[in-house]
Amino acid sequence: MSKIYVLDTNVLLQDPYSIFSFEDNEVVIPAVVLEEVDSKKRYMDEIGRNARQVSRLIDGLRVSGKLHERIPLDNGGSIRIELNHRSFHELQDIFIEKTNDNRILAVAKNLYLEERTKENGKPVILVSKDALVRVKADAIGLTAEDFLNDRVVEMDDIYPGFLEIYVAVDLIKQFYEKGELLLTELGGYSFYPHQFLVIKDALGSSASAIGMIEKTCQRVKKLSLSQEHIWGIHPRNVQQTMAIELLLRKDIPLVTLIGKAGTGKTLLALAAGLLQTEDFQEYKKLLVARPIVPVGKDLGFLPGEKQEKLRPWMQPIYDNLEYLFNTKKPGELDAILAGIGSIEVEALTYIRGRSLPKQFIIIDEAQNLTKHEVKTILTRVGEGSKIVLMGDPEQIDHPYLDAYNNGLTYVVERFKNQLISGHVKLLKGERSNLARLAAELL
Repeated sequence: MSKIYVLDTNVLLQDPYSIFSFEDNEVVIPAVVLEEVDSKKRYMDEIGRNARQVSRLIDGLRVSGKLHERIPLDNGGSIRIELNHRSFHELQDIFIEKTNDNRILAVAKNLYLEERTKENGKPVILVSKDALVRVKADAIGLTAEDFLNDRVVEMDDIYPGFLEIYVAVDLIKQFYEKGELLLTELGGYSFYPHQFLVIKDALGSSASAIGMIEKTCQRVKKLSLSQEHIWGIHPRNVQQTMAIELLLRKDIPLVTLIGKAGTGKTLLALAAGLLQTEDFQEYKKLLVARPIVPVGKDLGFLPGEKQEKLRPWMQPIYDNLEYLFNTKKPGELDAILAGIGSIEVEALTYIRGRSLPKQFIIIDEAQNLTKHEVKTILTRVGEGSKIVLMGDPEQIDHPYLDAYNNGLTYVVERFKNQLISGHVKLLKGERSNLARLAAELL
């Protein structure tokens, strides 16, 4: 049976093309949603861009008919702007204030009551990214759903970048002797290019090995670049060893690292970048950037020049650089960076329009990027550059993103089959016992 989907504003602002995602069903956009979209279209961020895109898409549908009537879509469904059914009579005793959310709920409720009077009435479903709107809808007897079409993966299916397999101990010995194994010897697993294998003895002995799948997905080979230390940083666990291998491989220009706070993502990436930029001079510059998304209440406007304004946002980067350079006095790091000249700490706000050749690029907190923003960043990467995207999908501060639809997860899933990329999920916190327990328990 065909259904009626009433869309909340946040669905359109998250994905402007969501109006085409409901197959052969009827999509209803309340007039108040258009008002909310109109109030956002002057924003100069991702929300503003999406608001303008929604406006263009809906405006383009006018050539097919009148928007307040039913306009057919190519997928067999239809769309209309709901100008009626705005009466607040059914909700006035429940929700006193006529907020925009409550007005959207009123439209959905009135449509639901109207369909109930018909012999073949359609189910009415409110679609919203706002959990409290869905709770309110459920309280007044409406069916409400989250918009999940923009999710890259479902629940805990994010690609980890490594696989544990259990084999006969003879195969482990053979791996150490030859430095490689044919994947056909390891059973019927599915493998990805540059995926890591943790090979363990099926009988339970302590024999084990770590390898990486080659590009052709025919062999697994021993790690070749996991040095004892990079800029004084030693890998403390298996996943950090994997991360170092990816960070130092010149034939892997795109690396993604996922992990909770304290797993060493930023420190390892900076150490690898400094080694290849300053020591080996394989890149002309080390560029470190992160999105400016506040945690909690925004600080507002900050005084000073650009670098002074950016300092509070970039302080986590400077903290790691101070550790790597072993600075002991205030201001010593600034003097070192000024003397080197090949290290640039920047906000992602200024990356549009740039071309970045022969650079080692680190994008921290990439989980706060949308799909469009991460595409903008990756298309800036020039010839001979390497880019590292890292973050924790469980710590998202963007209002319209979650662990399964953010830009970092999007890149991990879309590039896992590509020959130019590598990924690993860091599991163990190494900052301190307190930090590790906090990440696990809180």
